[in-house]
Amino acid sequence: MSVLSDRVYRRLFVAQVVALTGTGLATVALGLLAYDLAGGDASAVLGTALAIKMVAYVGVGPLVGAVAHRVSRRGLMVGADLVRAGTAVALPFVAEVWQVYALILLLQAASAAFTPTFQATIPGVLPDERDYTRALSLSRLAYDLESLLSPALAAALLSVVPYRWLFAGTTVGFLGSAALVLTVALPRRPAPGGPPPRASFGVRLFRATPRLRALLALDLAVAAAGAIVFVDSVVLVRDHFHRPAAALTLALGAYGAGSLLAALLLPRLLGRTGDRTVMLGAAAALPALLGAVAVLTAQAPSTGAWWAVLTAWALLGAGCSAVLTPAGRVLRRSAAEADLPAAFAAQFSLSHGCWLLTYPLAGWLAATAGLPVTATVLGALALVSVAAAARAWPRHEPELLDHVHTGLPPGHPHLTGALPSGAGLRHGHPYVIDCYHHRWPSPAAASTAD
Repeated sequence: MSVLSDRVYRRLFVAQVVALTGTGLATVALGLLAYDLAGGDASAVLGTALAIKMVAYVGVGPLVGAVAHRVSRRGLMVGADLVRAGTAVALPFVAEVWQVYALILLLQAASAAFTPTFQATIPGVLPDERDYTRALSLSRLAYDLESLLSPALAAALLSVVPYRWLFAGTTVGFLGSAALVLTVALPRRPAPGGPPPRASFGVRLFRATPRLRALLALDLAVAAAGAIVFVDSVVLVRDHFHRPAAALTLALGAYGAGSLLAALLLPRLLGRTGDRTVMLGAAAALPALLGAVAVLTAQAPSTGAWWAVLTAWALLGAGCSAVLTPAGRVLRRSAAEADLPAAFAAQFSLSHGCWLLTYPLAGWLAATAGLPVTATVLGALALVSVAAAARAWPRHEPELLDHVHTGLPPGHPHLTGALPSGAGLRHGHPYVIDCYHHRWPSPAAASTAD
């Protein structure tokens, strides 16, 4: 909590919490609206809305990274909040399902602009590594608490107002977020070392940086583990264990509680062991846990198996949190400060692309092949992903990488202090992919021709 003493970060964090609360209220209200419009087909409406959300995230993210250099970050975040507030105002008045889809597309496109921009702003506000790590854990806590508390808040409001009024709470949340962002002066953004990145730069950054390729593989492992929780918990609770509907809250709460606990422990753990050890170790537990779920769901339901599944859900939450929370540290180390918006936008888009793959896979397999097969297939996917991440992420990463430039003219500002080496000039510095460095130095030669 010590990072909240920073005035700028404190206001940005409160803006995040307020917006998340509004989003949580909208989630509940949207389900009730879908039932009003579609009745028994409400699940199909919500499933389509979820797919639209992921498509918006995957498609808009790279575009945000490309325009972030041309506009104010604060203006971009405030504009996105205003678009989200306007969309929330319109949702209670829709009368057709297609109108819901159109508004959800607009709402989630604005969220795809706000979230990576917000994430890319925090490293400049909290330049100290320890403070930034604490901020990442605090952000994870905010997401987890929102998933636990927003349904309770919605239930309390529904006892006194019709569900359509929940959208008013959503509007207030987004407007409050915009107002708080307007009150802060963000650090001056460094000028890019070359031309502004194209929309494809973030994807190229991930493709060319070994630890970012590993991060993407870990995102896929998390998506495989999380999909069975978010998509199949209702089938597990109602059809396999024959528990009442209220037990679904218990199952999802177990996952959230595990995530909360991991977020609280991570700052100290990361300070001792580092990102690679924590993230790969946590991810390696996910396939084993999914294998245990496959065994438990293949047996006849029992009280002992029920509590074992709840334990597995809590451990899955802890594992996913331990992988996701340090991702910002990895991104911060892998991109120049001016390129952070593009890096976070690419991470936002690519990680949601993983969920776009695993969500329907988890649903289709559960419906056609059953829960044991679903857990086995998703566990195998997670295992392959973790193995790929371990292979891509070098065990030892030196702070400075020596490399040779052959394409920059002598006297170029980037080559200050460089020494002649063969056909080019050699120097060393913390290496990131940017306009001067297009490929990662090979481990053997530790040189590149850029």
